[in-house]
Parts: sequence; structure tokens; C-alpha cells
Amino acid sequence: MNSLFASTARGLEELLKTELENLGAVECQVVQGGVHFKGDTRLVYQSLMWSRLASRIMLPLGECKVYSDLDLYLGVQAINWTEMFNPGATFAVHFSGLNDTIRNSQYGAMKVKDAIVDAFTRKNLPRPNVDRDAPDIRVNVWLHKETASIALDLSGDGLHLRGYRDRAGIAPIKETLAAAIVMRSGWQPGTPLLDPMCGSGTLLIEAAMLATDRAPGLHRGRWGFSGWAQHDEAIWQEVKAEAQTRARKGLAEYSSHFLRFGQRRTGDSTCAH
Repeated sequence: MNSLFASTARGLEELLKTELENLGAVECQVVQGGVHFKGDTRLVYQSLMWSRLASRIMLPLGECKVYSDLDLYLGVQAINWTEMFNPGATFAVHFSGLNDTIRNSQYGAMKVKDAIVDAFTRKNLPRPNVDRDAPDIRVNVWLHKETASIALDLSGDGLHLRGYRDRAGIAPIKETLAAAIVMRSGWQPGTPLLDPMCGSGTLLIEAAMLATDRAPGLHRGRWGFSGWAQHDEAIWQEVKAEAQTRARKGLAEYSSHFLRFGQRRTGDSTCAH
């Protein structure tokens, strides 16, 4: 079983917990900003493919106490990174949080990067390269007071990026929040839905995806597990094929109306209807 963490917007934690449990997650524990849960490899991929509310799905790797920059370096290096990276995988580090020792997040990210690279060179293995724009692996580190929490971000880009929009319109609502609004609205699939101030249509698109059983991750092009050494491509393809089958079946069986009113914006042309 994998221990995982799904982050979400504050206030949506209980709704996310229910969603994850419906996917098969066990030992779900709500904390501020997310849900800790456990699941097998298939559940890892199902949560990435099907969660409409999670911002990211993380694989926690460990924690360490940070009273100096050396503590951070050694704590990160204690993780067996050579078993986490596929050969040739690129990576990026996202570091958040400060304390009396680490007073700059860029400095913290640099120390984490150095520890990871040195873990490879000390074993006489090729060092992984940093790619800040499109890494194969994203390492997230949160520093709270004297405790640093280290995790792999299996999502890659945020899960609100569904893949159906090329660019955002003016002041768009995040897709994860739009999905939560639809879920909490009391709307029932099969009945008409009107959005009188639709903007770029995000609420209606999320409602249509929910009603037609279309997985929110079905059209995403990149994932954060592509460089993960424990990635199981066969199971991932099974999860993806199931999502494709359900989407075709859901679209064929569904009939209802989604009505939109609002000033046309540039982002509208990139919406799927």
C-alpha cells in the first residue's frame, strides 16, 4: 500500500475525502488543505485520473528536522533517490516555507537539488539534470518551523489543468473549484443546467464531464510519474483505457441541456462543448 497525500483548496477537504473513498482509498485522514490516504498502485493512478477536487497527488518520502542547512542537505540525501528516478529523468524542486536557518526558498531548493544530485554521483551514477519548465519528476519540500516534509508530486502540473483549455480567459475559475461548486449545488445530471454568468464556461464544462462520466484527467498530456522508477505503465494503461470506455458510454447515454449566458471572452474559443 502506498501512503499518499491529496492537496485541495481549503474548505473542500471533506468533499475530497468522500471522493477518494469512493475511488477505493482507505485510512483517509483530513487535515487542513488536503487528505492523507492509502491505496495500491491502481488507486494511485485512479486518483490522478478521476479526482475532480484534488489540486495535486503527492507521494510522501520522509521528514527531517532542519536546524541548519546541513540538516536539510543530509535529511534529503537520506532518501534513496536512485530508486526513485528512471535513468535519464530530469527533475525540478519546489520549496516552500522558511525558518531561522532557511530564509530564502530558492536557497532551500538549491540545497535539496544538491543533495539529490550528490546521491547519484556518490554511487558513480549519471547525475540527473534539472528542468524547471517540464521536468519528468517534481520534488516538493515544505518547511514548517523545524520540520521539512519531502514528497514526489505525481501530478506534474496542477490537476486543475484538465487538458481541454489551451489558455485561461480573464479571471477564470479553477476547474477544481468549479467541480466542487457543481457537486455542492444540488444539481442532478439529466436535468438542465443554466449558468447565467458563464465567462469561459468552466462550470458548465465540469458539469458536463461529471454527467457524462468523463474523467477529468483523460485529456492531460503530461504527468509527474513519467520519470518515477516505480511507475507501472501496464496498470496506467488499464486505468486510462477504462476511463476512455466510460467516457464513450457516458456520452452516448446522456441527453440534457447546458445553457450559458454571459459576455464572450477570449478564453471561450478554447472551451470544449
